[in-house]
Amino acid sequence: MEFTSLGATGLQVSVAGLGCGGNSRLGQSTGSTVAESISIIHQALDLGVNFFDTAEVYGTEKILGTALHKVPRDSVIISTKCRIPEPRNLHSASQIVASLERSLRNLQTDFVDVFHLHAVQRRDYEYVCDELVPALLREREKGKFSHLGITETPPNDPKHLMLTHAFEDECWEVVMVGFHMMHQNARDSVFARTLKKNIGTLIMFAVRSIFSDSAYLSSTVEKLVADGKLAEKYNHSTNPFDFLLKEGGATSIIDAAYRYVRHEPGANVVLFGSGNPAHVETNVKSILKPPLSQMALERIGEDMSHLEDIGLDLPRNR
Repeated sequence: MEFTSLGATGLQVSVAGLGCGGNSRLGQSTGSTVAESISIIHQALDLGVNFFDTAEVYGTEKILGTALHKVPRDSVIISTKCRIPEPRNLHSASQIVASLERSLRNLQTDFVDVFHLHAVQRRDYEYVCDELVPALLREREKGKFSHLGITETPPNDPKHLMLTHAFEDECWEVVMVGFHMMHQNARDSVFARTLKKNIGTLIMFAVRSIFSDSAYLSSTVEKLVADGKLAEKYNHSTNPFDFLLKEGGATSIIDAAYRYVRHEPGANVVLFGSGNPAHVETNVKSILKPPLSQMALERIGEDMSHLEDIGLDLPRNR
């Protein structure tokens, strides 16, 4: 495993982080038993992963807490989140603190390393800063969490408007952002700022359904070509991204997608999720591989850097 600094937090984190939400939620959304989900976490540990991200809304905090209960606390980094509901029913500060307390109980720990306000939209940002952050900073002083984070909601904020605004404040130590080969706009609007301010980054949506579902990818490419957003050459192949396998040096589209994100300047932890033990090892190996070829990177940049809001829809069952 390779490790890196998570911004200025002082945390040394594995570049591959196990996400306990997403489409599979450690296999819970596809029928896995709790024991099978725990084995996924233990497998990630055996592969050197020390960063684990969950959230109360995922329903996997208790599973992660059980899996890590006998693991030395200082050997793992735990990240969890509390979601801000719809505008007419925004959580109060006391509700956010209560959520933090529940997360600590679920995770069987006295503190979490990173606590995020989850899926914050631009319209709610001022409320978050004025009403919720002060209460959370008081809880941080009590030792209930070490670092304050905020996560965007890519399907609702493909231009990263919330994070762009959040960088004006000094309270955020970690951010979670969506970034992948066909949605690269975080390079300028997010990573340029996190690098300058030394803010830690967690990368979500590296693969998602867009690169794991070949039929979905093909239909998306076909529409992009029809709309004039991708060159006609992408419409003349049963596998429009086969150049990543031939000239790019990747073993699969998923392999290429993880490697593309992993080596982006400003990306600290690439989150992957799976309920399939075979996929866990494959995903980690991809994240640890060298960058794609320069030819492939140049082509991705030239042909796709203008794209945004691609493959950011809700998880697709597969």
